[in-house]
Amino acid sequence: MAAAQSVPQPAPGFGGWAGAPGYGPGGRVAGVGQRGTGWVAPPVRAPRTPWWQREGVISRVLAVAGVGVTLIGVLMLLVLAAQAGFFGPVARVVAGGVLSVGLVGAGWRVFGRPGGRVGGIALVATGIAGAYLDVVAVTGYYRWVAPGVGLAVALVVALIGVGIAMRWQSQPLAVGVVLGAAVLSPALTTELMLLGFLVVLQAAGVPVQMRREWPVLHVARTLPVVLAALSVIALAGLSAAISGDEVEQRGGLLVAAVACAVVGLVGAVLVVRRRAGDITASITIALTALPVLAAAMLFDRVVTASITGALAAVLLGLAATTLVPGLADRLGIPRHTALVSALTGAVSLLLTCVSATGSEPHLLPTALFAVALAFLAVAATSRTRVGAGVGIGFALLGGLVLLAIASPETLALHRLADQRLDIATAAAAVLGLGVAAMVAWTVPRLPGWADQALVTGVWIAVSVAGLYYVLVAAVSLGVSLGGADGFILGHSLATIVWMVAATASLFYGLRRLSRSPAVAKVCLVSGLLVAAAALAKLFLFDLSTLSGLVRVAAFLVVGILLLLTGTRYARAFADSRPSDPAT
Repeated sequence: MAAAQSVPQPAPGFGGWAGAPGYGPGGRVAGVGQRGTGWVAPPVRAPRTPWWQREGVISRVLAVAGVGVTLIGVLMLLVLAAQAGFFGPVARVVAGGVLSVGLVGAGWRVFGRPGGRVGGIALVATGIAGAYLDVVAVTGYYRWVAPGVGLAVALVVALIGVGIAMRWQSQPLAVGVVLGAAVLSPALTTELMLLGFLVVLQAAGVPVQMRREWPVLHVARTLPVVLAALSVIALAGLSAAISGDEVEQRGGLLVAAVACAVVGLVGAVLVVRRRAGDITASITIALTALPVLAAAMLFDRVVTASITGALAAVLLGLAATTLVPGLADRLGIPRHTALVSALTGAVSLLLTCVSATGSEPHLLPTALFAVALAFLAVAATSRTRVGAGVGIGFALLGGLVLLAIASPETLALHRLADQRLDIATAAAAVLGLGVAAMVAWTVPRLPGWADQALVTGVWIAVSVAGLYYVLVAAVSLGVSLGGADGFILGHSLATIVWMVAATASLFYGLRRLSRSPAVAKVCLVSGLLVAAAALAKLFLFDLSTLSGLVRVAAFLVVGILLLLTGTRYARAFADSRPSDPAT
């Protein structure tokens, strides 16, 4: 009798057979090979809640709108009511103060009740900002108190506001106080007084940033004063340019810009020493330096260079603290702060070079090359890539400026060379040669920059730049010191120096062929390129331009050097081949 055959039973609740394809919940086909004997229901996604139905969204939107509308009402009470002839100034100021105090009191009571956090923050932010506007009106609009007294009272009001924000651990409250007062203050005070009150708001946020990591507050307390200062300085400069007069109150604008920079720099340093990862604080250093650079442009070039030079010295000095191990540990300045300070200081130093050489543009390449040499020297000794990058940037700018002064057309035409080239261009070219050599020496010693392809590319670029600087120096010296034949002598000297440099590079590379093949390759490639350039100049320019013994001397020297180099080249490669074994 045959054994009873087992019949599969349906899996309960799944409408299919266990272990076989079937239909899961909702009519979906279940696949074969699932774990277990039953069907696994697909995960059900929770329905998305529309943004306007999420908890707290509408209340926050209404609170922000309420803050804005109420502060505008306070502003209308303080200013527009006076224009309409409503009740007197004293009554308006008192009413604004009473309203602000009442809003703060109401917010304090509401905050402690269930669900009252949003409303309490909005009421207190409105009240503190309104009180600040009241102080601004008393000082800048009605002029009832001295500016110093008004600024001191405003600082107290702002500190009360941010103090409450710290107590309640509410960044929106601190931001609301600062932004509300900053955005509406321009309607109540003059330009310089406005900058003073915005600097006060900027300074009031520093203690908060030292205790709390609130990046939005960093931006809220910094951007208003920076934008306002830049706008006022731009308008003052434009007005003076149109009228042809000196900028009025430029001293006051400079003081306000310096105060903004000092608060930004000191505040950022205090913050990053407590929280090394606060990148926003470092960025504020660059932002608050912009008004100083803009205000410096309102003065003559000597004062401008002094202001930008002082700013560069401070910022670069701060960045240099990270290069001294003991000092860096004591001060606790993080690298991102040093980086921002170094880049901002470099920009300020560039403006210093431009301003200092404004009346003598031929001196600008020399100044740029000198700065590049200093940065490269620091980079070579400290192995810092940022310093090397800044140094190379100044070197490129110096090269471009020198190229604009001593263009190929100027170097090729005797008449233009006599007009545009002098001892200053010769000195700049000689300094440029030193910078090029420093770049070639520094780059291979930097961490991460020792790649052979990069080093080869740098050597080739340095070789090309060196050819140009030698040509500029030789022709400039020729036209300055050589009299009528100076131009011809300068070009002849340049061709000979090119070939001498090519020979030296090739000889050095051949000597290092067995010991350092990588170095030898770089030297040989550079030497061959320079030799090719010397030959091209000799036949394409010197042959048609030079004359007499000068041309003969150039051809003889170049020919002899080529013979020596070719002989040495052949012998070096012959010596490097293994000798044949004795038979």
